[in-house]
Amino acid sequence: MAKQYGPSNIAVIGMEWGDEGKGKIIDFLAEKADVVARFNGGNNAGHTIEVGNSKIVVHLVPSSVMHKGKLGVIGNGLVVDPKVLLGEIKNLEKNRIKITPENLAVSENAHVILPHHIEEDKKAGGKIGTTARGIGPAYTDKAARIGLKIYEFVDDSLFRKRFGNEEFYQEYKEYADAIMPYVSDTATIMNGALSKNQRILFEGAQGTLLDLDFGTYPYVTSSTATAGGACTGLGIPPKKVQSVLGVCKAYKTRVGMGPFPTEITGNTAEKLQKVGKEFGATTGRQRRVGWFDTLIGRYAAMVNGADSIALTKLDVLTAVEKLRICVAYRYKGSIIKNFTTNMKILQNCQPVYEELDGWWDDITKIKSYEQLPNNAKKYLRRIEELLKVPISIISVGPKRDQTIVARQEFLF
Repeated sequence: MAKQYGPSNIAVIGMEWGDEGKGKIIDFLAEKADVVARFNGGNNAGHTIEVGNSKIVVHLVPSSVMHKGKLGVIGNGLVVDPKVLLGEIKNLEKNRIKITPENLAVSENAHVILPHHIEEDKKAGGKIGTTARGIGPAYTDKAARIGLKIYEFVDDSLFRKRFGNEEFYQEYKEYADAIMPYVSDTATIMNGALSKNQRILFEGAQGTLLDLDFGTYPYVTSSTATAGGACTGLGIPPKKVQSVLGVCKAYKTRVGMGPFPTEITGNTAEKLQKVGKEFGATTGRQRRVGWFDTLIGRYAAMVNGADSIALTKLDVLTAVEKLRICVAYRYKGSIIKNFTTNMKILQNCQPVYEELDGWWDDITKIKSYEQLPNNAKKYLRRIEELLKVPISIISVGPKRDQTIVARQEFLF
């Protein structure tokens, strides 16, 4: 058998507060993949995919849906709103994307979001800026060992025993019947794919700084959004993850509340929001914007073990005269060079910047690294130097063909 050029599986991880453009990157890589497996979160995540004139936003179904012949897996690490999942499948079919049990498997051990989770989240979620989709309360029940697993949901004798007296029972029984054909032992499926050396993408939702343990707590999600979540969220051994691709924007964004050291306002911020269409894929909320923060980048690369980076939305920085890169924080007269999740410190940090010249050329049709303007290449090289991680993919627009492969050795 000929030796495979690159890794046979890649974990695609957000390096910031989510919204980094993971959906596009996964869609781009999925052409050569056999399996795309989502391992965390729920329908609080939205991955946007644009191909030609088609624009699809998926929340639960893996981002491989635009490619035929790929298996999508919803892993045990997710919490699944069955109403949302079935609505998503129906919407995809309206767009002539057929979802069947042959191309979608839902873990029997994933947990179910029920109406009372959503109601509870609506009452409490606004305090920290969550999406109020029931995600946190469902994970709370999971941790408290009172949650409902998918296999219990689709077994009417078990579901009725626990929730038969609830007013939502009959409606959700119909959802259970519709979802039943997709339900599988996905851990066995995943390990079978690994044993066959199939090409697999492990799809992360949200981002490192929203991780329950390593994020800017309490302004975080309720699941493991770092690379380790691929193992616990899919039932695969750590040694089987061959490569980690960290996805980050050429600038920074954040939706919701919490500290954001490099956040900016004014004309440049408005330009980035407008040109970058910085609105949340799930909630439509306007994203806060800021300059590239290398402390966040190094931290995310460290906790995920990033082998390379996919840098998105480089095109949005075109015609910004002076670009800033944060290289340190100033806190009470001291210089901090490592990111911290200590809220007392982080909320009171001021960024220390380097300044680089921008570029004015339209880069949205450029197909190779060599064709990029010199100042764009200087910007990319400086990010690589500061993060000490190579950039393998550069995105210069939202569509699949607006993607530059800079280092093939880290990819399929």
